[in-house]
Amino acid sequence: MIGSSFAHQIAMRSQLPSYRVGMAQEIRIGMLVPLSGPAMSWGQPGLNGCRLWEDWLNAAGGALIQGRRYPVRIIAEDCGYDAEQALEGARKLVLSDKVSLLMMLGGDSFTPLRSFLNSNKVLTATLLTSDLSPDSRYLIAPSEVHPVYNVTGVSWLAKTRPELRKVALCSQTDALGLPSLATYRAAFAAAGMQVCKEIQYTPDSTDIATIVQPMLDAGADILCWCTSYTPMVHAMTEYAYAQGFNGQILSCTMDQYDRLVARTSPSFMEGAVFQFPDFDDPALAEKAFFFNQPSLFFHEYTRRFPDSWSAVSWEYAAILDIWHAAVEKVGALGTPSVMAAMKQMGRVSHAFGPAQWWGESLFGIDNALVGDWPVVTIQKGKARIVSFESIPQWLSAHENLLYKEMEALGQLWSQRFARKTATLPLATRSIDSRG
Repeated sequence: MIGSSFAHQIAMRSQLPSYRVGMAQEIRIGMLVPLSGPAMSWGQPGLNGCRLWEDWLNAAGGALIQGRRYPVRIIAEDCGYDAEQALEGARKLVLSDKVSLLMMLGGDSFTPLRSFLNSNKVLTATLLTSDLSPDSRYLIAPSEVHPVYNVTGVSWLAKTRPELRKVALCSQTDALGLPSLATYRAAFAAAGMQVCKEIQYTPDSTDIATIVQPMLDAGADILCWCTSYTPMVHAMTEYAYAQGFNGQILSCTMDQYDRLVARTSPSFMEGAVFQFPDFDDPALAEKAFFFNQPSLFFHEYTRRFPDSWSAVSWEYAAILDIWHAAVEKVGALGTPSVMAAMKQMGRVSHAFGPAQWWGESLFGIDNALVGDWPVVTIQKGKARIVSFESIPQWLSAHENLLYKEMEALGQLWSQRFARKTATLPLATRSIDSRG
């Protein structure tokens, strides 16, 4: 694996004269992500980060393949986190645009595309390990490993706040929420914490009181929002504040946390735990980190796209880093060759350092990169990393708990396969296809 981030390399090289080949042919990369709707904060900011990566790469001359440089173009389609919209976007990106890599948030927007993408051998990246299965041979999770990293926040709390024993948690009942709920269940069980209330709500729920009030009435020390969408995280946190809750807030994400601090209070948000740092965090400068200068990326991002940093702002760009290193190593764009290079690049790294391919026990295939993941807390109104916790270490001790809870909620790959999720028939890719 290359020792530094390609984003960093091209940022430096873009300041030097570039020697372009002038090739008209371009490498196309597709993004099929939610650019609207409740999951927008996990789509649009990721596209922003990729625009930055794209500009830096092309300013440096493009991708080098067998001695020639090619410009890269990222083509985005809004899936709205809707199955029908995702199918339409996939047809365009695969059959018409003929992208070499397709990046998705995953979940319910990926499920109906599974057969289509596999039959067309489309190299596809998801942010959700729970999408993985042996019948999706070309699907990888090399950047974010949702929801498995959520165990790190719980394990850190168990070590640093042992007095917190009672937990109330809630989750929406979709392909983002249920795997997260299973993971938090397993993490709390491993930590010896008591779940005193669990609320499952439909993804279109808007009645915050019916979700949060029973959690408060249960007398929990910790309120856990699992992987609720950003609008729900904000609404539920503000409700808990209004009702006088003074315990621990735990959430997978806390995008736009500064607005929550302003709408509640710095003291209420102090110590809230989630999983995604700002990239100007001093702890990243000291980490053996795939983005060698994360602060450079963060400041350029926030300059160009103010007030939009989220959990995914860097994640798709991190996927592009790993993909680009593999493409240049094999000198080709073909899915089997690039995947083989990703799996065989020696000391593999993901966003936060050394990692290993994992997933077969739960998802039937080792296509997820797991390593350390940061635990983030709010300190005086600012997100700060307090620890890097090892996902592989937790799995070595407690993977059986995660398997049990995934099975209980029907999230194992074998259970998804047995349900035979319906998909629309789509044509395979051919030279003459026009979409």
